[in-house]
Amino acid sequence: MDDFVLAGDLGGTNLRIAAVDRQGRLLCRAEVSTPRYTDETKIVEAARGLADQCRAQVGAKPIALGFAIPAIMDAEDGRIFRSPNLPELGGTPLAASLEANLGLDVVLENDANAAAIGEHWLGSSSDFASSIFVTLGTGVGGGIILDGKPLRGPDGTAGEIGHMCVEPSGPPCGCGSNGCLEQFASATAIVRMANELRNEFPDSPIFGIDNFAARDVFQCGIDGDLLCREVFRRAGMYLGVLLAGLINAVNPDAIVIGGGAADGWDLFIDALRTEITKRAFPEPAERARIFRASLGSDAGIIGAAHLAFSRYGPIRPA
Repeated sequence: MDDFVLAGDLGGTNLRIAAVDRQGRLLCRAEVSTPRYTDETKIVEAARGLADQCRAQVGAKPIALGFAIPAIMDAEDGRIFRSPNLPELGGTPLAASLEANLGLDVVLENDANAAAIGEHWLGSSSDFASSIFVTLGTGVGGGIILDGKPLRGPDGTAGEIGHMCVEPSGPPCGCGSNGCLEQFASATAIVRMANELRNEFPDSPIFGIDNFAARDVFQCGIDGDLLCREVFRRAGMYLGVLLAGLINAVNPDAIVIGGGAADGWDLFIDALRTEITKRAFPEPAERARIFRASLGSDAGIIGAAHLAFSRYGPIRPA
C-alpha cells in the first residue's frame, strides 16, 4: 500500500473524511452529519470515527490529516478566530484536539482556500500559476493562488471576496457591512432577489413553488422565465464587477467558479463577462481565462490532502 493522508472537509451540513494518495486519488471516503454543540468535542469525536473507518478500509496508517474548515483562521498555527456557520469553533484549539485524538499531525485550512488549492493541483486551474477561485454556495467564498502559493495574508483573511462591497446601499450582510457580493451571488441571495421582484413579475411560475430554493430559480430560468433569468443576470453582473477589480489588482491567469449556485452558469456568465470587459484593463482581462470548477464537492478534500502532503512529504505527479 502506497502512503496516503487523510483529508477532511467540515461544512455546516456534513463532515467528510477521505483517504487520499500522493496522486490525489480518493481511496475511500466516509461522511456524517455535522455535530452541533457548544465546543469542538463532538466534531473531533465524529472525525475520529470517520478516520478510523478510512484507516480500516485502507489497512495502513496515514501520514497526516489535512482538514478544511469554514473559518477565518491562522493556517500556520491552527488558531481559529471565528466561524460564521459553526460559531462553536471560534477560539477553539481544534488542531490540537484532532492531533491528540487521532494521533496524527494535523494541517488546518480555510475551506475556500483548500478548494482553491485543490483546483490548482488537479482541477481547472492546474495549468496556471496564478488563479482566483470563487465558490457560490449558501454564502460566497474565495481563494487566491499567486505564483503557485495560496495567498492568506498575515491575519488569514485574504481571499474573503464574498465580503467585498459591490453595492454600498445594498442589503446588510452577516459580516456587518452592506452590499457585499454574498448578498447578490449566493444561493441565499438568489432566493431573496427572486422574492424582491415579485411585483414586477407577478405571474412568474417560481411563486407556484412552496419554499422555493436557488435550484428552482435556476430551473425556471433555464425554462425561460424572465424573472429567474433577471435574477441570475444581476448575480452575474455583480460578480463581474467584483472580478473586474480583482483582475486589475491581481492579474490572474485564470478564474475558477464553483459551488452549487454555479449551476446557473449559463444564466449569469454573459453578464459576468460583459462587466469584466467594461471595467477591467484589456490586457489582464484578455489573459484571465474563466472556467467552471471541475472537482465539485471534492475540491476541498483534495486541497486539504495537498497541504498535508506538502508539509509532511513530497507529492508525486498526478
